[in-house]
Amino acid sequence: MTSSPIREHNADMSSHRLDPHSYFDALQPRTRHWDLSWNVDFQRKVIQGEVTLYLVEASRGSLDLDTKGLSIQACTVAGQGIPFQLGEDDPILGRRLRLELPSGTVAITIAYETSPEAIGLQWLAPEQTAGGRQPFLFSQCQAIHARTLVPCQDCAVARVSYDARVTVPAALTAVMSAGPAGESLEGEGRTFRFHMPQPIPSYLLALAVGELEGRDISPRVRVWAEPVTVDKAAWEFAGTEAFVAKAEALFGPYDWDRYDMLVLPPSFPYGGMENPRMTFLTPTLLAGDRSLVDVVAHELAHSWTGNLITNATAEHFWLNEGFTVWAERRILRVLHGAEAESLGWALGQRALEESLERFHDQPELTLLRTHLAGVDPDDAFSSIPYEKGARFVAALERDLGEETFAAFLAAYMRRFRFQSITTEQFCDFVEEQHPGLLARVGAEAWLHQPGLPADAPVFRSARLEELTALAGGWSVGQRPAGAEAWSATELLIYLQHLPREISLEGCERLDAQLGLSQRGNYEILVEWLCIAAGSGYAAVFPKVRELLSSVGRMKYVRPLYQALGRTAAGKDLGREIFAQTSPRYHSLTRRVAQGIVEKY
Repeated sequence: MTSSPIREHNADMSSHRLDPHSYFDALQPRTRHWDLSWNVDFQRKVIQGEVTLYLVEASRGSLDLDTKGLSIQACTVAGQGIPFQLGEDDPILGRRLRLELPSGTVAITIAYETSPEAIGLQWLAPEQTAGGRQPFLFSQCQAIHARTLVPCQDCAVARVSYDARVTVPAALTAVMSAGPAGESLEGEGRTFRFHMPQPIPSYLLALAVGELEGRDISPRVRVWAEPVTVDKAAWEFAGTEAFVAKAEALFGPYDWDRYDMLVLPPSFPYGGMENPRMTFLTPTLLAGDRSLVDVVAHELAHSWTGNLITNATAEHFWLNEGFTVWAERRILRVLHGAEAESLGWALGQRALEESLERFHDQPELTLLRTHLAGVDPDDAFSSIPYEKGARFVAALERDLGEETFAAFLAAYMRRFRFQSITTEQFCDFVEEQHPGLLARVGAEAWLHQPGLPADAPVFRSARLEELTALAGGWSVGQRPAGAEAWSATELLIYLQHLPREISLEGCERLDAQLGLSQRGNYEILVEWLCIAAGSGYAAVFPKVRELLSSVGRMKYVRPLYQALGRTAAGKDLGREIFAQTSPRYHSLTRRVAQGIVEKY
């Protein structure tokens, strides 16, 4: 390691920051591996410990790292303290940590402590968990929150492998986005060791600690959850190995060794998070009938489109999510047929239209290739990079044809494997492989203009048209023909095409006919509650209170608070629920809900 030539960096040189959300400087030394040693303190709600950052080559000079809320205690090289300086606190970026490295530096050790308010960590009291017996901790580092867990180059371009040593109370279990490498009892705690050999972007660092048990689904697939939930989760996700096999047939070998899943407590703000080797999932997927397990197809697809090839910064987020939505629907076609794929596109169209409307006054956030300097990536989050991005990928596929596009995709995976790239790099590769393709599909409009291009792919099916017509012809007292045999997806599409405001009598009859308020499928339940609450149907208010008081998934919290805002009684209820519940929400969810309630 020390035989490498020494790379110098002078602090007076012009910086080369590639990411508007990171102090990472491409002219400075780059990290290649982390060694983490953490002690998880539930009483103080902090992680204490240190990280050793290993460099690509022996270096000297300035090194800028991202931190947010971290208390830096010491920085050493080869056991000797080195100068460091924390910059001013930026509300989005946090504080730059600048180190001055002596000649020949190959590794830097930083002792530090996280903040109890770290946005990347949520600490749950026992009563906030499914079992109610032990506390729980989970991380959420996407988009730019790894810096609240560890001082690092928090930019996807600076990919790293890592090892970790995590000490937790003896009654608890730790899991990470890495392979298990042993555990031991140490005093009153248990220490878990982990190894991640593949280089990942920093936002894929993940940790969870709680009362956990695992159930093997196949030799390479396991589901983890709290003891009271784990058997239900294992039954719900029993078909995951088939998902992995189908995805490999479509996209090539699975490069992450294992595909394990963790079902988190209900406050988790997303449906899923594609942390490699340990996908995090919301418990709202546990419908009891496997009607929502296709979300796993999305998170699994990220193993190729997102984790294997990653967007370089948040400004290129569509490269992750657009490709992944397209890949998810291709997996659904293989598993369930073309009709299921078409219905998936229909559900996505509704989400896309809602996001386009939400950003009506911020059209710049409806571009695929965004420009986000000064904008918090969490504030720009929407379905647009997912659904508009997927339709752009579909447009490329339609022009080339499926067979040629499959060959292009394989070449893309080979070229950029374990790399983080920009939209411009992607376009250069497309032009290299298929000159003129971008012009033929109107890539300029897709990438750099707001809204959806007029010639965007439209996905039709006879079943979709039937369901849309039934919803359009709905009247009070008329039960839709054949509804008792509908799948969950068919019922959801029907509900999505109903009027957003229905008479109180109509709400009562619709609920009685279809049993909507008692559904275990949260997609159906929330769609119904949004219609009913927005119509002022007070009979559902207790159910709305129950859901908003127990579930923190932003996909459900946002529309429910918005629906409550359509009536005076609903606004009163929304304010009351938020005042009582907001301390238990994840900080990301709290910010979304607060923004809606404040507009009441």
